[in-house]
Amino acid sequence: MTDASTEPIIRAAGLTKRFKRPTKKPGLRGALTHLVRPSYTTMTAVDGIDLEIIPGESVAYVGPNGAGKSTTVKLLTGILVPSEGEITVCGLTPHENRIANAHNIGVVFGQRTQLWWDLPVRESFRLLGDIYELPAVEYRQTYSDLVEILNLQPLLDVPARQLSLGQRMRCDLAASLFHSPPVLYLDEPSIGLDVAVKARFREFIRTMHRERGLTVMLTSHDLGDIEELCHRMIMIDNGKIIYDGALADVTRRFGWEQKLHLTLTEPDPTASSAAGAALTAHRDISVDAPSDTTLTITFDSRAVTSGQLIRDLATEIQLADIRIEETSAESVIRNLYEGRLHFDAEPVDAQGAPA
Repeated sequence: MTDASTEPIIRAAGLTKRFKRPTKKPGLRGALTHLVRPSYTTMTAVDGIDLEIIPGESVAYVGPNGAGKSTTVKLLTGILVPSEGEITVCGLTPHENRIANAHNIGVVFGQRTQLWWDLPVRESFRLLGDIYELPAVEYRQTYSDLVEILNLQPLLDVPARQLSLGQRMRCDLAASLFHSPPVLYLDEPSIGLDVAVKARFREFIRTMHRERGLTVMLTSHDLGDIEELCHRMIMIDNGKIIYDGALADVTRRFGWEQKLHLTLTEPDPTASSAAGAALTAHRDISVDAPSDTTLTITFDSRAVTSGQLIRDLATEIQLADIRIEETSAESVIRNLYEGRLHFDAEPVDAQGAPA
């Protein structure tokens, strides 16, 4: 999923990370036995990942809890050392060049902060400028831009410990970008944020991506973040990549569950049973009646089209309005997480034949 004419800014080949986990029996006896004869099991968190991301891409890296997302980010940042395989970010091996790699990346962990807890925000920013050895002119310009875009002026004299979660996340985002890194990792960045703060957060990322060519790698369970910020999605499960492609392709391939929302011309308590009788010829159909004047028909669009259902229903019930609801990316990804959909399933058309 990369452009062959552009050198990847992030590359991983056979990337693997294993951890040893102690195994011991409960109680004091188990603790003493483990002390004398320790026993371990090996857990593979990341299993032979091959990955390429080109400059300027915005990529969602998703998967269920425990799939290996955060471990991958820690390998990319140089926090962890791979058990096997190769990894480069901006041409550097992260764990071998931690200081140089730190100048090339920004990181926002949703549940951690890089601000000094008891210092006013402006002092944390000043320290970061010193740590990254930013020239005074560059620091002042970046400071001014970030404070304005993220609306941080009212927060600059507030100690980090007194910030709300949303305020702290905005300040952490600014802190991660002071040194103008080409790569930004976002690990659950919007966790706990309200709707208004999320909207500002997403707009800022889009601005940086558009105006500065920032390469973004996002891990998130908030599918609103994924849909609004990323065109490419990489899904990982049990440490392995199971999908790497356009987010829109996932919706097209698996978005076969659709709904017809029908409004009746007048209240009819028997409309639900009448609709069910009219649709007996079709499989995988469910009929719900939220009220006496509305019906919701859930159907498999691979087996029957909405036009066929409307034709059959129009002869039995009087319709005032019809609305078709297609499957959202959120519901598709949730079904993939929960194992109800599989990437190795063969797509089929509306007549049930292979596509």
